[in-house]
Amino acid sequence: MVWHMKPQSRAYRFAGHKDAVTCVNFSPSGHLLASGSRDKTVRIWIPNVKGESTVFRAHTATVRSVHFCSDGQSLVTASDDKTVKVWSTHRQKFLFSLSQHINWVRCARFSPDGRLIVSASDDKTVKLWDKTSRECVHSYCEHGGFVTYVDFHPSGTCIAAAGMDNTVKVWDVRTHRLLQHYQLHSAAVNALSFHPSGNYLLTASSDSTLKILDLMEGRLLYTLHGHQGPATTVAFSRTGEYFASGGSDEQVMVWKSNFDVVDYGEVIKVHRPPAPLATSGNLVSGSSGEIAPWAKGRRQTAAPPRDPCFKILFIHERHRRERQRHRQREKQAPCRDSNAGLYPRTLGSRLEPKADAQPLSHPGAPADCFLSDSGPEVDFPVPPGGGRSQELVQSQPQEPISMPQTLTSTLEHIVGQLDVLTQTVSILEQRLTLTEDKLKQCLENQQLIMQRTTP
Repeated sequence: MVWHMKPQSRAYRFAGHKDAVTCVNFSPSGHLLASGSRDKTVRIWIPNVKGESTVFRAHTATVRSVHFCSDGQSLVTASDDKTVKVWSTHRQKFLFSLSQHINWVRCARFSPDGRLIVSASDDKTVKLWDKTSRECVHSYCEHGGFVTYVDFHPSGTCIAAAGMDNTVKVWDVRTHRLLQHYQLHSAAVNALSFHPSGNYLLTASSDSTLKILDLMEGRLLYTLHGHQGPATTVAFSRTGEYFASGGSDEQVMVWKSNFDVVDYGEVIKVHRPPAPLATSGNLVSGSSGEIAPWAKGRRQTAAPPRDPCFKILFIHERHRRERQRHRQREKQAPCRDSNAGLYPRTLGSRLEPKADAQPLSHPGAPADCFLSDSGPEVDFPVPPGGGRSQELVQSQPQEPISMPQTLTSTLEHIVGQLDVLTQTVSILEQRLTLTEDKLKQCLENQQLIMQRTTP
């Protein structure tokens, strides 16, 4: 689905893949859209009413990641076939494959200048590749579990990776040194996104929260609550004014950030090519004593956040609403129009105060925004159902909600058990892959033996 941000605008629905779509990415110009699927194919779409697409076939398993190069001429993909592949979008052909991972590859990204590729795999490694020589430059092996996501810092000098071990790690791609290590989530970290200024990092986790990290100081800024289940993906807009998050609750939330807007043209000037940084004297301490070398040596383009109030602008629930309507049609009227629900629902946000919350005292804060004394957490309730109007909900008195300690501990135990179950399934999938490889090798050896014994 491709949504227009303008309220009540119609969405484009593209059909072509024969199985679930796992990833999408717009080209830098916005004129092309790439998608990957469990049907082992990659499609390049022209995002218009016609929805025309070109199919790329080379992977032999589920495609997990697609990403355009900054010039829009190349596309890198990652797959469960343990390979990273590079394609030419202009000539619409496969170029080459990178094949040193020994387990499924979950993510692959180009560097801002297009010279490097970074990939993350279930073999617990992050690999850095040189696009020209097609060689692995370095392997980062500090993660204690499957690596779920990886991306380049806007300057191109650092990479950040998220893992099933609940951690986020930042490395310098020039010295290959671990710069920062964060263990703030209580479950697997599924995705991350750099703010265009490079000063902040946004993470999404299976603990249902989003976290915003200050890379300049190496600390946690905010914890955001909105999804009613694992948060699976997150991304900043090009200017950093907005960010979007998706989750297993079948919702896509578009948030209004409280960071200063960054001009995208200025970001390109600052970060491509990256300015040379000093090796000493211009370093800022990170968490656990690590260092962040991007702190100085370039002009900062975003000011620190003004206040911990983030607003949800849009919540797209098309898939959930379609399933509910489908169930209702089966029970009541099976011949109703199947095109219902093509318009995204636009909702305002309201922050529910905690029991120990105090209203913000600064002049610019909205009247219904509260800051908890216990920490920088912002709670967003589930949006009201379709049968209740927003005005009705806002007119009702909001009572502080306190959760019993026993219920809290029970929920934490359930979340922990689900995390263990997820890791167990991942391990079983890994063993199944290894078994398939061994079986394939045995069959090949048996065929060779039969060929030799045949007169």
